[in-house]
Amino acid sequence: MKSHSTNPPVYSVEKIEDQSGLKRFIKFPFSLFRDDPNWVPPLISDELTVFNPKKNPAFDHCEASYWMVTKDGVDAGRIAAIVHEQEAKDEKALRFGWIDFIDDPEVSRLLLEAAETWGRERGLTTMQGPLGFTDMDFEGMLVEGFEYPATIATIYNYPYYPEHLEQLGYEKAIDWVELRSEVPEESPRRLVRRAQMVESRFKFKSVRLHSKKEAQKYGEELFDVLNRSYENLYGFHELSPKQIQFYIGQYLGFVVPELLSLVVNEEDKLIGFAITMPSLTSAFQKAKGKLFPFGFLHILKAIRKNDIADMYLIGVLPEYQKFGVTALIFRDLVQAYIDRGIKVALTNQMLETNYNVLQQFNEFQESSEIYKRRRCFKKDIA
Repeated sequence: MKSHSTNPPVYSVEKIEDQSGLKRFIKFPFSLFRDDPNWVPPLISDELTVFNPKKNPAFDHCEASYWMVTKDGVDAGRIAAIVHEQEAKDEKALRFGWIDFIDDPEVSRLLLEAAETWGRERGLTTMQGPLGFTDMDFEGMLVEGFEYPATIATIYNYPYYPEHLEQLGYEKAIDWVELRSEVPEESPRRLVRRAQMVESRFKFKSVRLHSKKEAQKYGEELFDVLNRSYENLYGFHELSPKQIQFYIGQYLGFVVPELLSLVVNEEDKLIGFAITMPSLTSAFQKAKGKLFPFGFLHILKAIRKNDIADMYLIGVLPEYQKFGVTALIFRDLVQAYIDRGIKVALTNQMLETNYNVLQQFNEFQESSEIYKRRRCFKKDIA
């Protein structure tokens, strides 16, 4: 008769402090989500850049530590803890992000306790997340919409993730929602009329771009608008000049010019923008975290021919938000989508309390529906 081992599992918490450990940390989700069709692997090279203090200017005002938990010698979870100096000073808050774990409450407990202890040692009293170094990083744990694929800019996680956090005393801080819109066969007349009225009355105008080089010329202005329009949003901190240059290189070198909407006033000053791209979800899944040797070919193919668009960023200067700038933005985007044969537009996550933006989407995209919800959790760790 065979005997069965009754030894309890052995757990170990490991602080990641070298490059080989960091690669393990980055690659852990590749095994955790290996068979899940809704997970979108990030590019490993991009993740290495994010965690490199010599390349990511966020480290000018952030400090970070990383941990992994093993179960019987096998990697079972990961977490990053981030101190943003302004947030720590103003709110005594610690961020956590890049959190993934198997469905074992002991693993999630050990991960979060490691980060909490690190935060307490620095005099911090609250922990919140998932958040990244900046608002441009992955943030928000999926709590609704598990049946849909992620985008390359959003987190995917299993349904048990939020259950584990709630069991450990974490509560909702705020939610983000994502919208799905059917693109009409022709531009809605109401939208076109509204845009024309705004152009005539306020002398605003759309900027037509024909090359990526043209788009990059607007880079600094674009991120200045983003800083101003996002300044009061949850978790957002103004991007520094170095960070702006970092994101110009990261984003604007890959845009499709006709899917970038820019609006200027009569003095040719940028007052509003939207960055959208053909969906790269399927391309990144096929690339499996690597651009070479074939990953970039999948990405190029997705950019050339695609019937889904991802809406990454939209911003309007606060002093212009009541003057119909978004009418011009949506008019231009809808027509660009129609011209490229795009049938569905998916928004990036938007705060559920950002009523102005949500109202504008409902007004100009009549078929919009909330199809995903993400949550930032918080806990008193004092």
